[in-house]
Amino acid sequence: MNTPNKLTILRVVMVPFFALFMLTDLGGAWNKWIALFLFIAASLTDFLDGYLARKYHLVTNFGKFMDPLADKLLVCSAFICMIEMGKLPAWIVIVIISREFIISGFRLVASDNGIVIAASYWGKFKTVSQMVMIILLIADLGGFWNTLGQIFVYIALVLTIVSLLDYLWKNKQVLSMQD
Repeated sequence: MNTPNKLTILRVVMVPFFALFMLTDLGGAWNKWIALFLFIAASLTDFLDGYLARKYHLVTNFGKFMDPLADKLLVCSAFICMIEMGKLPAWIVIVIISREFIISGFRLVASDNGIVIAASYWGKFKTVSQMVMIILLIADLGGFWNTLGQIFVYIALVLTIVSLLDYLWKNKQVLSMQD
């Protein structure tokens, strides 16, 4: 197993520990900082595994499948924890997670028809905005930072919708494919 795939597996393994520190008092007063560290570390493995896979030509079918799944597990877990903690309304999380299911299904249909749907810049902007939002909401530093966190909630929401529409528009031929 190559290094990028090991980093992807590490990200998946970090998710339950992240959720544990988000939702329990196991770490006491350090909980949010431990959760924040785990989220940032897991997010960095996402960047690093993709970088290494592309730079050293280590792209594998396992990585193509598991990397997006690991990302969704991490981000969706964070969003669900945010509902439990009262930091995000459920309707925003439903919109964001619905987009992930729609795009995953869309990519599956496209793949069955021999079409590869690459990540778009809108999708990358969406991912970065979601990660910044999650970091700000976990850190909960008060004042300006909490206001910035709330601004990023709506930036992430808008980019989620825009990136969904962008994927659907650019790949509308997938919707018209017949068996």
